[in-house]
Amino acid sequence: MRARKDNNGIPVMLGTSSVDGVTPIVLYVEPNNHGIEVDDNTTGSDLSAINARRDENYDPVAMGTSSSDGLTPEAIYIEPTTKKLLINSL
Repeated sequence: MRARKDNNGIPVMLGTSSVDGVTPIVLYVEPNNHGIEVDDNTTGSDLSAINARRDENYDPVAMGTSSSDGLTPEAIYIEPTTKKLLINSL
């Protein structure tokens, strides 16, 4: 998977596959309102490492910081079939 780039060469957001914890996945955005498409109340897995994966252009996937310790880098999962961001709103 290669991240698409805009006219300024900036890559689109990539996340990590929720299925294998390794594969970079492009995040889908709804074109009419530009909102991120999400899959709510999901549970992820603990498959990925703390180092960001990269696509074939060496663009890194998006990472966040763990809410449990505020320090540990964590992969942001995207469902590979639907290309939706996995969230668990409280």
